[in-house]
Amino acid sequence: MARIVMKFGGTSMAGIERIRNVARQVKREWAKGEQVAVVVSAMSGETDRLVNFCREASPLYDAKEYDVVVASGEQVTSGLLAIALQAIGVPARSWLGWQLPIRTSDAHASARIATIDTEALNASLASGEVAVIPGFQGQTEEGRVTTLGRGGSDTSAVAVAAAMKADRCDIYTDVDGVYTTDPRIVPRARKIPKITYEEMLELASVGAKVLQTRSVGLAMKEKVRVQVLSSFGDPDAEPTPGTFVVGEDEIGEGQVEQQLITGIAYDRNEAKITLVAVPDRPGAVASIFNPLAEASINVDMIVQNVAHGTGSTDVTFTVPGAELARSLDVLEKARETIGYEKLVPDTEVCKISVVGVGMRSHAGVAATMFQALAGRGINIQAITTSEIKVSVLIHQDYTELAVRVLHTAYGLDAEDAA
Repeated sequence: MARIVMKFGGTSMAGIERIRNVARQVKREWAKGEQVAVVVSAMSGETDRLVNFCREASPLYDAKEYDVVVASGEQVTSGLLAIALQAIGVPARSWLGWQLPIRTSDAHASARIATIDTEALNASLASGEVAVIPGFQGQTEEGRVTTLGRGGSDTSAVAVAAAMKADRCDIYTDVDGVYTTDPRIVPRARKIPKITYEEMLELASVGAKVLQTRSVGLAMKEKVRVQVLSSFGDPDAEPTPGTFVVGEDEIGEGQVEQQLITGIAYDRNEAKITLVAVPDRPGAVASIFNPLAEASINVDMIVQNVAHGTGSTDVTFTVPGAELARSLDVLEKARETIGYEKLVPDTEVCKISVVGVGMRSHAGVAATMFQALAGRGINIQAITTSEIKVSVLIHQDYTELAVRVLHTAYGLDAEDAA
């Protein structure tokens, strides 16, 4: 008998018919004798609707009450799924975040899970019940409802799997696995049978939308085996194998080193800022990035040009597109301290990243990337690297061409694709 967590996202829960479809998939696993806990998201679009209600009520809403409102979406779907399961003969009950409880920090709207009490959950599973748990929510030590931030249901599922020592955590989505790149851009993209936690974490952080970054980080920390698969197949049949997110030891050292690049991701939600004529002196860079850090604005790529005897230099960096206006405001207020001549924002950029643990043992990965892009006349505006990733910033008009070119350059095209 295995213990599994099944997580279903908003598109899987979008309406009663889809919830019934989910119930049949849960019954399929429960009928095998497995102990099953299910984590659900709100119906597709529901969280946005609730967020807008809060904004309409007051632009300066109380974050504690915001959490009360937006957490209700998952409460609805957990109750409806429990009802749908009962209707097809599966004993089930819902467990809200405060009923287990799931304890979190008190950072409302972006709380982090501290502990999950599994005593009641274990008793429920042992009795043959399916436990249906709303994702995205928890409770502070003081008893206030919290939410984990957008996409937090993936994190809830992994956390529940870790707490109940599940054999695996199945994340059901609208795609049937993790691909070498976006199949909408590259039809010859291949589904990846297994991917390491580190690779998935890098891909998630640079634009791949399959899993939330926090959930992958937690899975890596707690060593939770995660499987990504589609919820839109025949609910009564075994699902098409998806992608397992696992440790390198499960993939095997030889295979890890043989596969140079695992995937290519892109992110159009980047904005570039250039500070022109920043004084070339010690502390100048700190005067730029300290105010941004104090405003909790994440900076990604950074390029500082070499000064050529003018006593000044240009500094270029990227921030999330949604943070551009706030970043410009922060920098404008600090202009006197920084001493730059002018600000030049640019939203017409895209970050392209190649990811693979094979980079650790192979030279020339970056050179292949640069040569392939240059061969198609694509200019690189900024570069950043990690041990298993190389990212470049290019003009957004070249996004799809760059992804296709690099997918071919690293030998990722599926041989049997149409």
